Amino acid sequence: PSVTRRVIERFARRPRPAASLDELTSRESEVVRLVATGLSNEEIAATLVISPLTVKTHISRAITKLGVRDRVQLVILAYEQGLAGTGT
Repeated sequence: PSVTRRVIERFARRPRPAASLDELTSRESEVVRLVATGLSNEEIAATLVISPLTVKTHISRAITKLGVRDRVQLVILAYEQGLAGTGT
């Protein structure tokens, strides 16, 4: 039991591998890119001609797939992986 506990503790302390934006669908990537430019859900919806609820769904799925905590972390990840700032 003590060996198992130490293995689990070490595993839990290891940093998680960085999430990859490649896990997202093309639409999710597009929405994340627009989120990273600072647009609101309503502005993204108008740009993509979809409903604000659909935008919210894409953002929620991206957050889940990428394992980030919130919209802010989603934007940070987009910048770190070069998705942000690639045009609108």
